[in-house]
Amino acid sequence: MSNKYLAGIDVGTTGAKTGIFDLKGNLMSSGYIEYSCSYPKPNWVEQDASVLLESAMDSAKEAISKSKINPEDIASVAVSSQRTCSIFIDKQGYLLRPMISWQDNRTTDELEEINLKISPSEFYKITGLPSNTTWVLSKILWVRKKEPKIWERVSKVIQLQDYILKSLGAEDYFVDISDAGLYGLWETDNLQWSEKMLKLFEIDKAILPIPKSSGSKVGVISKLASEKIGFKKGTPICVGAGDQNSAVIGAGIVKDGFLSVSLGTGGIAISYLDKKFRDPNEKGCITNHAIKGKWQLEGYQAGAASVFKWFKDEIAVLEKVFAEKTGNDIYVILDKMIKKTPIGAKGLVFLPYLASATSPRWNSYARGTLVGLTFAHNKWCIARAFVEGIILEMKDIINSMLESGIEINNIHLMGGPTKSDLWNQIQADMYNREVKTLKITDAAVLGAAILAGVGVGIFNDIREGISKMVKIDRQYKPIKENVQLYDELYEIYCKVYEGLESMEVFKILSKFQKRY
Repeated sequence: MSNKYLAGIDVGTTGAKTGIFDLKGNLMSSGYIEYSCSYPKPNWVEQDASVLLESAMDSAKEAISKSKINPEDIASVAVSSQRTCSIFIDKQGYLLRPMISWQDNRTTDELEEINLKISPSEFYKITGLPSNTTWVLSKILWVRKKEPKIWERVSKVIQLQDYILKSLGAEDYFVDISDAGLYGLWETDNLQWSEKMLKLFEIDKAILPIPKSSGSKVGVISKLASEKIGFKKGTPICVGAGDQNSAVIGAGIVKDGFLSVSLGTGGIAISYLDKKFRDPNEKGCITNHAIKGKWQLEGYQAGAASVFKWFKDEIAVLEKVFAEKTGNDIYVILDKMIKKTPIGAKGLVFLPYLASATSPRWNSYARGTLVGLTFAHNKWCIARAFVEGIILEMKDIINSMLESGIEINNIHLMGGPTKSDLWNQIQADMYNREVKTLKITDAAVLGAAILAGVGVGIFNDIREGISKMVKIDRQYKPIKENVQLYDELYEIYCKVYEGLESMEVFKILSKFQKRY
């Protein structure tokens, strides 16, 4: 086996992608398989983990096939996956129920139970996480209470990367340290499961996976997996990181003042932290960086590009059909129409809370809201309001980070929307900071490949891998007059949210929706 290439597999919310890179960070080949979520009830989001596993394997096989690369030349593979996904398996390793997605918001009752047993401030002090329905803990409590027959058979509660690594040939169920922090049972500062939290919620540590540092070798591709994935039997398998932690590596966020912004299915902003930190306002998530002994401050939105995808699928139906018939890219068509609409969408403000409000509002009752409609507005005003609303929520997150006391002086953008000059420029204007895009926009895939290289000693450490494989592409500077307009729009955005929340409109509406 020669050390010519490294592979990264990223198993996201809507698709699995494999990238094969040379040791200079050039993408040699990729494969992508799309899949969907299921929504059994309002606020429920589930997926079949076995389908996601098969899709990951198929994406790897496609990448190998397209590249004509000899599998023997792939030195190592690591996995990145969507985070905070709850998988319940029995002693034989069989799935007991569909995977509960990170977007799932069914556990509001369990959150109240958590808050009764431990104050949100104490929870934040231990875990670095604001008390919220997102974390795996609330899903454990929900299954234990609502599905007792399934709970009786539970041997392990794992996340998606753990399941995929074991299926490929890992020696056990391993969780990377960054993903462990998202259980709500992990001491982020001390890098260990919290005995206090385990005892408080009567959870046996034996049902949890084994924590491992990102870039650790944990096995080799098995014979069975080799036949399905196309990689050579015996290829080293390394622990990667949760998709956002992996993307931070692929974006080169390893210095103070550096921030990554990703507008994927969900949106997230992550700032590197060299030292232990807590947000004095208890709004930002503190998680472990893929570099052991370092941290990151995170703020995320439960829906980002997926909110605009909803617009594309449910409102821009005619444009979508036209794009399919003519072979055009629907997003290019939408961009052209939005560019013809003035900044601020003629006074439309959109709160993009289709999957609730997360950072920094942390309101599981919040719902998507469009304010300001008149007869003067058209579909393209609404489209622009959707784009601006998604980025306004990200501005809300970044403002909260700045209020916590950190500095931000270097922003790297990643994810699908970076293909659009429109989205990139709006971000520069909205944040009032220069932003940069990356040569490899699928930063999570590249980050996984770098971690694969660390795991087999091709790179001495993560920083060396970044220096050799991560490259900047384009730069966008804020336009002064646009910044002023967006500052005004942001103030309205905040007032709209605060007005609805103060009158408990979100809570009342959320409870009404539960009857459907």
